[in-house]
Amino acid sequence: MERNRVPADEHALLSWRLTEVAADFRLEDAWALPIEGRQDEFPELVELFVGLDPSAGSGPSRWLFALREHLGRWLGWDDSPRLPIPGCSETSLRERLPSDLPPLETTDAAMFSPVFATSTEWVAELSNSTVHAVVQLGWVAQGEGRWRGRLGVYTKPRGWFGRLYMLAIAPFRHLIVYPAMLRQFGRAWQRRPGHEPKEDPCPAG
Repeated sequence: MERNRVPADEHALLSWRLTEVAADFRLEDAWALPIEGRQDEFPELVELFVGLDPSAGSGPSRWLFALREHLGRWLGWDDSPRLPIPGCSETSLRERLPSDLPPLETTDAAMFSPVFATSTEWVAELSNSTVHAVVQLGWVAQGEGRWRGRLGVYTKPRGWFGRLYMLAIAPFRHLIVYPAMLRQFGRAWQRRPGHEPKEDPCPAG
């Protein structure tokens, strides 16, 4: 699954609208998703991602999500009112959007709150006491009418504790959480209603 990681400079070469509103955020991870389709199928990718429960992945991944949930509840990491983006006055990237990028409706039910969407990019954010994080779904042209999904994660940690927290969880994200999520994502894409199942794009290991 490591082969799915995309170098940060390669990801940054693409013309993402997120770059305009989150230039002060650091790209933590970029992944090529095991998902391909037509240009007009990007809304299906977004819908699939919004309905995905990453805590329902592999056994180790479920354990890590459960641990994070318990720690967050015990230490109050997720109980704070909406905090400003670190080093800024805005509490959301929605406040930075240019006039041609209308903000999406927010919801308290999802882990990430939607920010904006285009025909090839969808962005949402999460804010807690450790970090302000942004998740980006992209649809990248592969040639011959084929497009491939891309996942980017950008962060601004909150102070020294947030930086230490991001360093501490990095190995778990790369070795357990993201590989499990990509396998779950790829299988869900293949099993969409009305689509013929294909060979598993994400075999174990």
